Amino acid sequence: MPGIGNLPAELTGFVGRRVELAIAQRMLRRVRLVTVVGPGGVGKSRLALRAAAAAVPDFADGAWLVPCAELTDPALLGHAIAEALRLTDGTARPAREVLRDFLAPRRLLLVLDGCEHLVEEAAPLVAALLAAAPGLRVLASSREPLRVEGEQQLPLPPLPTEGPDADAVTLFAQRAAAVLPGFSVTARNAAQVTALCRRLDGIPLAIELAAGRLPVLSVQQITERLDDRFAVLTGGARGALPRHQTLRTAIGWSHELCSAQERLLWARLSVFVGCFDLEAAQYVCAGEGVTADDVLEGLGALVAKSVVLRQPGLADGQARYRLLDTLREYGAGWLRACGAENLLRRRHRDWYLGLATWGEVEWFSPRQLETSARTQAAHSNLRAALEYCLTDPGEEQLALFLAGTLWYFWVGCGHLGEGRVWLDRALELAPEPTEARAKALWVTGYLSILQGDRLHALRLLEECRRQALDTGDDRALAYAVHRQGCAALIADDLDRAAALFDEALWHYDQLGELNSNVLMAMFELGLAHTFRGDAATGAAWIGKVLVECERFGERWAYAYGLFASGYAAWAVGDLVQARVRARECVRLNHAFRDLVGLVLGVELLALLATEPEGNGAPGDLREAATLQGAAHTLWRSVGEPLFGSDNFNAAHEACARRVRAGLPEAEAAEAFRRGTTLDLDELVVRALAGPRTGTPPGEAQRPHGRKAVGALREPLAGQRE
Repeated sequence: MPGIGNLPAELTGFVGRRVELAIAQRMLRRVRLVTVVGPGGVGKSRLALRAAAAAVPDFADGAWLVPCAELTDPALLGHAIAEALRLTDGTARPAREVLRDFLAPRRLLLVLDGCEHLVEEAAPLVAALLAAAPGLRVLASSREPLRVEGEQQLPLPPLPTEGPDADAVTLFAQRAAAVLPGFSVTARNAAQVTALCRRLDGIPLAIELAAGRLPVLSVQQITERLDDRFAVLTGGARGALPRHQTLRTAIGWSHELCSAQERLLWARLSVFVGCFDLEAAQYVCAGEGVTADDVLEGLGALVAKSVVLRQPGLADGQARYRLLDTLREYGAGWLRACGAENLLRRRHRDWYLGLATWGEVEWFSPRQLETSARTQAAHSNLRAALEYCLTDPGEEQLALFLAGTLWYFWVGCGHLGEGRVWLDRALELAPEPTEARAKALWVTGYLSILQGDRLHALRLLEECRRQALDTGDDRALAYAVHRQGCAALIADDLDRAAALFDEALWHYDQLGELNSNVLMAMFELGLAHTFRGDAATGAAWIGKVLVECERFGERWAYAYGLFASGYAAWAVGDLVQARVRARECVRLNHAFRDLVGLVLGVELLALLATEPEGNGAPGDLREAATLQGAAHTLWRSVGEPLFGSDNFNAAHEACARRVRAGLPEAEAAEAFRRGTTLDLDELVVRALAGPRTGTPPGEAQRPHGRKAVGALREPLAGQRE
């Protein structure tokens, strides 16, 4: 059975570190916080990941990697951990509280990789999580310890360069053979290779950079250049560790061996955080003597020199790249030195502003899932762009625009909490009544409604409405009125909700606006009529939503329409269609990571589990209770269960009554409890698998969900209406 978690597969062989790896594994069994410490480039990340992979069988809930080096704002650390855990939380609760509740019942290993620049935030957060979750263990890699009570440090030395365990020589040979086929360490060159590895102090990153030179230089030439050209650097900064000096020497030497064009590209690429693609690199880095073709050629050269790493592509087929954190820092120093940092950060901001803007357009198209994946791949760079807008004077309006434009990502892809962080910061910095502020107001109001923060939402939406009337911004007025209708709907004020949705749709029609938001207004109006008892009018609006979604290839609003039409099918006794639509609702919302839509589908499937099957088999009340338990856990990540609405709660209560009437209390409670232990992927696999007839009392089937995660994200043919 494959391990649970998100640890990446190793792309190159793991050399040496037998002793350190054994120590790390023993530490993880004895203590709850282990920090691998050492200078940049010494191999902390590789050791931590190898130790975590070996420890996976000890953790029922898996091992999970948090790439901290990609974060610039310490306040987002909690959100980054939640994202790594695939924990989509839509509530207004602080991320620390959400993580505490999620981790408390679990046995899980958290790997915080490269967290030295976040120590001030990471230390108290880790301490709080360890105190709240007895089954949690944390493995950190950092250039300095967290200094949390109970922490045990594992200092990582360089690789041995002498003797029978000269792992530095083995590493050089392995990496050299990868770039120069046929290379091996022989009696003729062993002394030279050993001398080079000794000169590099056995630091893995320095050795890999040196090995990357072999297509051009011999081992002797590499050693001579390293000795001669950078003898001045051996003294280093006062008080600096020799290993830091050697690493900087090795990186600087690699930098010197690049052409002037390659060095310039290296510096310019340092503005990217995490992964980037060729188009982004060409847009940001071209200009001032560098053409787009130069960027392509230079990128290939930097990949060949092991300065830039090529990452596995996404489903879109686009190759992606990244710089190691240490190399990125080096390039950033050169970018600052040449006075071009602000220019390149503006270009970077502009590219990701364009990506978000185009993503908003493409959200309403058959490429919706591709847009979701592309925006997720750009997440770290979008954070960097937002941070730039919020910290560079005069960029506040662009911060509002960018944070508001990303509504589809915050709402549709499960990032409600992080979206609120950026939007709240931007709104506080830019109080002027601009078009960008109006959009940010209604988007923040929308997020607040979904989080259950209704009173705050109403204040923001009313401000947006008043500003729209004062400035003649008809589009903002339509969106403000629409979201006020959402607030009325979950408050069970159905007459007001229907009137507001009607008004919003009139405004949308006058504007010629048709997109996912407009379709959601139709869906919500259909629900309002259905809840009022006017099933025919409700069905007409829901039917219109489904038709328009099919017409434009829209899947996100379509999933919500499937929930409503599935509920309507159940109400008239068409259980086959109700189940098909509810399962497709769950599948689509899981593909987008939209927990609000997903949990609504799970609630409907729980109710349908109490109904007889088409083959005459009775309903499965244990399965209904299990699904309600899973929904209970999901609602804690969304906000107030069923929005605190009597109307949304009706199906849930009907299901609960049937379970109480048909199952002994202890049996129902045990099935419910088992449901609360399912993680998201396991739940979705279970929901899509269909009925479980013949399940023994007290035994809930728990498929290993990650076996099928990839398949869940692909469209299911033949399940559309």
